[in-house]
Amino acid sequence: MIIRRKSKELTIGNIKIGNNAPISVQSMCNTDTRDVKATLNQIKELTDYGCELVRLAVLNKDAAEAVKEIVKKSPVPLIADIHFDYRLAIQCINNGINALRLNPGNIGKRENVEKVIKLAKQQKIPIRIGVNAGSLEKDLQEKDIPLYEKMTESALRHIKILEDLDFDLIKVSLKSSDVQTTIDAYRYIADKIPYPLHLGVTEAGTLKRGLIKSSVGLGTLLAEGIGDTIRVSLTENPVEEVIAGFEILKSLNLRKRGVNFISCPTCGRTQINLIELAKKVEERFKNLDKPLTIAVMGCAVNGPGEARHADFGIAGGIGEGYIFKKGEIIARVPENELLEKLEEIIIKSSI
Repeated sequence: MIIRRKSKELTIGNIKIGNNAPISVQSMCNTDTRDVKATLNQIKELTDYGCELVRLAVLNKDAAEAVKEIVKKSPVPLIADIHFDYRLAIQCINNGINALRLNPGNIGKRENVEKVIKLAKQQKIPIRIGVNAGSLEKDLQEKDIPLYEKMTESALRHIKILEDLDFDLIKVSLKSSDVQTTIDAYRYIADKIPYPLHLGVTEAGTLKRGLIKSSVGLGTLLAEGIGDTIRVSLTENPVEEVIAGFEILKSLNLRKRGVNFISCPTCGRTQINLIELAKKVEERFKNLDKPLTIAVMGCAVNGPGEARHADFGIAGGIGEGYIFKKGEIIARVPENELLEKLEEIIIKSSI
């Protein structure tokens, strides 16, 4: 059983973050925020796959102005990503944004930081301090200490600025493209601050490599009870980030949204097109929001027994397959009819 790290609880829109709240899955739009229609369409697509928080890049005044309409029509809370220009943060708060991602150290003079924090405090807008390994302050870059310590020191500096202004609606991230550095940074800061932590391996890469890096990095930390929100950063359609995020959480029994798919590797006993069948089953049931386990097994000899914990499954034969439920075979079906028959049985099931 995973024992979660205790932290201060925040609320972003209608989503609770930290302490014992469910670990949230978030992503980021890759649309031009000024294009309200395209941005809302992508937010809708992300939320259809379960995304609970969406971040928007706010590069200029027009984007900050578009936030007003996007927030009104968004089905989930939104976070504005701000760099350098404190006025954009203020504009987004005034336009109803639910949270900010910024670093106090890069938005100019102390008086500018104070203006943002004062308004955020009045409106109860949480702020994520996001430290990336590749953009540390120059004096920290030159220090002869491990990179993860530099990242933590940077975060603590930014946190102190907010705390000195009596602001504690804080979430923190410490991201690196190097998995071990990311793990070390989160471990190092975890017992130094009381705030929730947003996990991510930044610039993780394209789908396959990015999934591996993120699964190792996020999975290690989550298994240690560290992490309150996650983003799987991929050079891919952001929908894939959401799917991956839930799969990582489900693998550790931290969330139970949607179907849990299992399938065996191919071997010499397999007499059915297992790879194609497994992909089809996964695709067919990817949007089924029921806490079911569905298995696709290569042979009828061992399949039903090995996957007896699955609610439903298919075990391959020669040109046919067996559909089983809780380890018991309930139907024998030609290979080309397996998918439709399995769907029919699941839909009719009362589970």
